[in-house]
This record gives sequence, structure tokens and C-alpha cells, in this order.
Amino acid sequence: MSIDLILGVDAITPPVTGIGRYAFELARGLNGNRHVDALRYFSLGRWVQWSSLLALENADSGTQAQSLRSVLAGNRLAVRAFFHLMPQVFRWQLRRHGHALFHSPNYFLPPFPGRAVATVHDLSHVLYPEFHPLARVEYMNRAFPDSLRRADHLITDAESVRQEVIQQFGWSPERITAVPLGVDPKFHPRSQGELQPLLQILGLVSGQYSLCVGTIEPRKNIDRLLTAYESLPQGLRYQYPLVLAGAPGWNSGPTHERVKKAQSAGWLLYLAFVPQDDLPSLYAGARLFAYPSLYEGFGLPVLEAMASGVPVVTSDTASLPEVVGDTAWLVNPQDTDSIASALEQGLQDEAWRTNAGDRGLARALSFTWANCIDKTVSVYRQVMGESS
Repeated sequence: MSIDLILGVDAITPPVTGIGRYAFELARGLNGNRHVDALRYFSLGRWVQWSSLLALENADSGTQAQSLRSVLAGNRLAVRAFFHLMPQVFRWQLRRHGHALFHSPNYFLPPFPGRAVATVHDLSHVLYPEFHPLARVEYMNRAFPDSLRRADHLITDAESVRQEVIQQFGWSPERITAVPLGVDPKFHPRSQGELQPLLQILGLVSGQYSLCVGTIEPRKNIDRLLTAYESLPQGLRYQYPLVLAGAPGWNSGPTHERVKKAQSAGWLLYLAFVPQDDLPSLYAGARLFAYPSLYEGFGLPVLEAMASGVPVVTSDTASLPEVVGDTAWLVNPQDTDSIASALEQGLQDEAWRTNAGDRGLARALSFTWANCIDKTVSVYRQVMGESS
């Protein structure tokens, strides 16, 4: 069965992280797939070329689409205007494509006359609305139910989110499939020679720092991580400083004040957003990866650390145990003492570190973008088969 596919790519805006990374990997992997007869890209009411997506992936700064997302995140009037006006634009643009399948990798399905699939990455706007601006929660609560009504099938990144959707929205289990994300092959263990160019520029030494990668926002639980790290024995935290890599996010001002103080004290280095090409070496040079997030729909940074051969300390909640299996040190993300204890042991317990690094590396081999694409296409074929 050959599929005429329209892929929503509105999430692909610089910096390409999170949902944008997922959408980009779908766009790249579906291009040329033997079951996809035709592939077109659709973003905010217009058709987009592959060359434009490549340019976005390699860009360093924001775009008009990213600015629009920022406006919607902070302006409730803009949310309401967008909610009422844009569906009409989408309906007009897509009116003659009912023979195709539309896949939105970013929750929201436009009015579409054919079969449709949406990927739901998490339900934080329902379960933890305090993690988002009020305007974003309002938009999600307005638009998401419409997407559920339009969808023939849903995809989630993890089984935990699949179960949440079933429980929260009464969705039929047969019409929702968990498809794990993949990890780029660029994330792998590296030699000292490979690591030296980047680490020298950053003033870091291989195996002599802890790492946390993620947008600086309340959901990532950076404040408790800072408190836990500051409670470590002084010699330990100065020997192995904490490196934070992530763009500033919503409501991150107080956290950044703490980051500045820790950086001035000498036991933290804040790198802000790190280009995709530099991340593999930054991961591979870390002694320990710390990710005590309060809630995740998957947790791609944890997988990238595992693929780099780095031992991981992460949360025992939501999707994260699914990703790490029995390879990581799991902590209660609400318990600062639990985080601190895991960090202290993770930095010093050589037997655990070696075992965790090896087991995590082996587990990461099963998470590939090729597998993600194959399972996604299987969903497409199921949906289109139901319509024939």
C-alpha cells in the first residue's frame, strides 16, 4: 500500500529541539520510505520544501514561526484570535487533499477532509498546568479536544502517555499506539582526541563534569538539582562542576539568578543553547548525566546520554523509567536529598558507574529513528487500510 502523506512541520523552528527534533527526524526518515508514495510538508497554512526544513535545522536563531509561538504563549487574546482564524485558513488550503493522510507530529490537527494521525507527546497541560503559561494552557485546552475529534489514530512517545490519554480522554486503546523515539548515531562514546577540540574551547575536562541538558523551565526541576548539587561535599562539587546546557524557557528568571550565583562560586557552568553538532561531544565527555525532571513524555536527553556511554541519574516518574529500564539511578524528583545522594554516589561509585554506562549503552541500541519511522509507517498503513 502506497501512502500520499502530508506531514505537519510547524514544530520545526530553530533551535530544533524536543518536538521539533522529532518532527525533523520524521520529515527526513519518511522521505524515500518505500510505503510513502508522495510526501509534502505543511506548516501554518503553507506548503514547505525539504530544503527549507534543512535550513531551519541548521539555523542558530529564531524565525517568524518561533516568534508566533512566543506570542501565543504569552498573550491570551492572540490565542483566541489564532484559534478562531487559523482553522479557516487550514481548511481552505487542504480542501482538495482528502485522498491523502495528514500526520501532525505536534498535537494539533487542522480541519482536514481525509484520514488523520496526531502525535501526543505528553499531557502536562492537563496533569501539570502550572508548568505552562496560562495562555498556552488555554490554547491547549481549546484546540486539543478538536484534534482528538479529528484524529483517526493517535501516536504517543511512551506507553505511560498512552495510558494517560486513555484514562483522561476515554480514548479507545486500539486507536492509540506508543512509538518510542530514536537517538541520532552521532551520540556514541568518544576518544579523548575526539573530545578535546570542543572541551578545550569550553574549558572542560573529559570525565570531570556532570551534565544536564534541557530547556530551563519549571518542569525540568533545575532548582532542586541546584539545591542538591550545592549540598554535595565542597570538594566533590568543585572537582566535578555541574554543566547546564539549555535555552532559557518560560518562568526561568529566578532559576537563572541561582545559576549566576553558582557560576560565580565556581561549581557550575551555564552554556545556554548548545548547537546540535556540539552536543555529542558534550555528552560523551560527561562523568554523569543528571535529569531529575518532574514530568516527561519521553526524555530524549536521557537516551542521548545513554547512547554516549554516560551513567544516568533521572526521575522515577512518567516515561523516564521506560526509557532507562534498569540501567540508571532512579530518584524521587520531589526529594532533594534523594537527588543529592544519587549524585554523590554516581560521581564516586566506580563499579556502579561502569555497569550503568555499559548497560545504558546496550539499551540505547534498540532506540533508533529507523525503528521509529517503521512503526510510524505501520500506523499509517493501519489507518489507510481501515479506510479502504
